Amino acid sequence: MLRVVSWNINGIRRPLQGLGCEVISNCPTALRHILRELDADIVCLQETKVSRDALTEPLAVVEGYNSYFSFSRSRSGYSGVATFCKDSVTPVAAEEGLSGQFATLSGHVGCYGNMNEFTQEQLRALDSEGRALLTQHKICTQEGKEKPLTLINVYCPHASPGNPERLTFKMRFYRLLQIRAEALLAAGSHVIILGDINTAHHPIDHCNAGNLECFEEDLGRRWMDGLLSNLEYPAGSHIGPFMDSYRYFYPKQERAFTCWSMISGARSLNYGARLDYVLGDRDLIIDTFQDAFLLPEVMGSDHCPVGAVLNVSCVPAKQCPALCTRFLPEFAGTQLKILGFLVPCEQEPMCGQSVLQPSKQIQPQKQRKSQAHRHSSRPRKPGSRRPQKNLRSYFQPSVSLSQTSPAVELPQLPLVGTLVTPTTLEGEVIATGTDKQVKVSEVRDEKEAQTSFWKSVLSGPSPMPLCGGHREPCVMRIVKKPGPNLGRHFYTCAKPQGPPNDLSSSCNFFLWSKPR
Repeated sequence: MLRVVSWNINGIRRPLQGLGCEVISNCPTALRHILRELDADIVCLQETKVSRDALTEPLAVVEGYNSYFSFSRSRSGYSGVATFCKDSVTPVAAEEGLSGQFATLSGHVGCYGNMNEFTQEQLRALDSEGRALLTQHKICTQEGKEKPLTLINVYCPHASPGNPERLTFKMRFYRLLQIRAEALLAAGSHVIILGDINTAHHPIDHCNAGNLECFEEDLGRRWMDGLLSNLEYPAGSHIGPFMDSYRYFYPKQERAFTCWSMISGARSLNYGARLDYVLGDRDLIIDTFQDAFLLPEVMGSDHCPVGAVLNVSCVPAKQCPALCTRFLPEFAGTQLKILGFLVPCEQEPMCGQSVLQPSKQIQPQKQRKSQAHRHSSRPRKPGSRRPQKNLRSYFQPSVSLSQTSPAVELPQLPLVGTLVTPTTLEGEVIATGTDKQVKVSEVRDEKEAQTSFWKSVLSGPSPMPLCGGHREPCVMRIVKKPGPNLGRHFYTCAKPQGPPNDLSSSCNFFLWSKPR
């Protein structure tokens, strides 16, 4: 049996939960624990979000597995896919990308098909985001027939409705993927396409298909219609070269979703879409597939793992392909380190002299330098050094002023802060009472000002408004989508997103926090 699993992990360096215990991915045994819990011969990961310079050895080299990575060359920490194969299913070839632009190492898969409809710049752009990785294995069927099996691990692009350029990029990637997969089929290899396809094929694969405008007319769904065969197609209709393995075994299974919104908490109510697939060529699925499955109980990402079981055995290659991460210089022990350039060279010590003692040739140089410094300093006369002044000397009356102008008399002014008091007792009492009243009023005003200030600071945010459906406090969110409302805050229902007829789901309440 051959068990394959695909999982959009949403960052291979993130803390991962839901696999029996809480696992931190920077722990040396974290990834090994994940692979063991998934219990698959081949594990394909998408959206690894790691660049080559940030890839650590615990993530790249796992005992018992040989791994292959494709990194994004356009943005750091973006996209990326990785394939981990047990040593018992070591591939005979491995290749990064779909177009062959990065197939510079020996042991690549080959079979590219006719790509004349793309320019070289377009092909390089499609493969520069690290979205595809191919591994080719030798399998043996129950009848004893050996045949190559090529796994295409893909993370297809996402295109928001208001971004036509990204939609064009996505459809080009789909087209390139189909050309490469059909070329491998024509060359005699079985083919499995697995990963995040980023399109919900049928209405049964989406939680809200009825409210989406022109659901069936979506370009991505049309592409999947042409790629896949449907067992319910009438006679004489189009039959694609590939099949959806999950729908082959469970054609009517509803709410079989693999991706949920993390912000709205939709996973708790299973309100999502099926974006992750294991697609195989028709003969392979009909003849060798035993089961297909989803693992929604596995947490740690906004996607859940999907997989399939094949009734075949794998013949491992004697040596890993050149793309294997264990052959990278930084992990193979062949990369030069800075310490290698800092090792001191061995020098023979001078005869009759300790290495730790300075030579006699250096000492006269030091003496000459000290003598030159001594002669170059300016001679000082004895007694020329002036004593340091005391701080009190700056506050003593100037002697020169009294000597130069003895006839000048300064007027007698009252000291600062003294009050000219009235001569009568009644005036003294009135002035004293007025001063006290002024001071008391000043102190009172100051206290009131401080009190109002701290009340405004420590009062906290204003209470949340109540949603219209549940009459419960809302949650505040911020608009992150580029546009005129970018950065604005709004209130929405705190309940998780779910079916409209479910009272425990969100009532879709919405209110801007501040009007424009």
